[in-house]
Amino acid sequence: MKILILGGTAWLGREIAGQAMAAGHDVTCLARGASGSVPEGATLVVADRLDPDAYAEVLTDWDSVVEVSWQPGFVRAALSALADRARHWTYVSSISVYSSDDAARDESAGLLPTTDLLAVTREQYGEAKVACEISSGQQVGDRLLIARAGLIGGPGDHTGRTGYWVARAARDRQAPMLVPDSPEQSTQVIDARDLAGWLLAASHAGTVGTFDAVGPSITLAEWIASSRQVGGHTGPTIPAAPAWLLEHGVSPWAGRDSLPLWIPGPDHLTRSGAAATAAGLRHRPRVDLLTDLLDWERDQGLDRDRPAGLTARREQELLAALGS
Repeated sequence: MKILILGGTAWLGREIAGQAMAAGHDVTCLARGASGSVPEGATLVVADRLDPDAYAEVLTDWDSVVEVSWQPGFVRAALSALADRARHWTYVSSISVYSSDDAARDESAGLLPTTDLLAVTREQYGEAKVACEISSGQQVGDRLLIARAGLIGGPGDHTGRTGYWVARAARDRQAPMLVPDSPEQSTQVIDARDLAGWLLAASHAGTVGTFDAVGPSITLAEWIASSRQVGGHTGPTIPAAPAWLLEHGVSPWAGRDSLPLWIPGPDHLTRSGAAATAAGLRHRPRVDLLTDLLDWERDQGLDRDRPAGLTARREQELLAALGS
């Protein structure tokens, strides 16, 4: 295929480009180039998507266009320039588009209200993705695949969320590990490599429609147990009540001073994913994902200043406070 990736230098976009190159496709990436390089053999078209002429060098016919942006202005401009030139168009959206965690667990669930803004902040991420989906549907019609991705993880996870637990297990193998007392909370991590491979296969097959592209559902306790197994952790786990963690300044889900993947309160993560599975999405075993994640985390440095999780010192302080 002749593939245009709007991006291709950052994590998921670069993974799609790399797998496409490995499969023998002709790949062009349109990006500023600030996030890194494109895979060897791919063509980089350097462009600022704020520029009205950003797409001037790619105004040709494409078998597949892949869009990952969440800025409505970028998405609308790309559609205006390229929608009629693509045999198949993929928009990578997010399960953040859904309006309620208590609604249906499949693609029929209600969505957030859209936004009319062309440029948005991270706080409007879900509304912006809805706007981008709507614009894509209006311009591309029955040639459109919308992939509502869940939490993307695996090697290259610059957010530090999915790598925290296995890195923590390997960093201090015998030291007590602080864990949230939420063992039955579900997690649904989709490996970026599995998502990229499915998106490419779907483009080749001409798959269209809207799909929740989420990982298999396993409990947080299972995720941590597998992380400990892969990381070689033999020390005890020390559970702390969610209310206690919040009172002591531990953030849920992501960010510094957090326990990643943990969400206090009702389960917010489980979605069906059955439609994507029926359309060919497959997931590597969680142990394989975590093993590869640990290799990547080691390369980054287990003792580095992490963007998500607890430092060793902070964890020790919390354990001491919990013990008292």
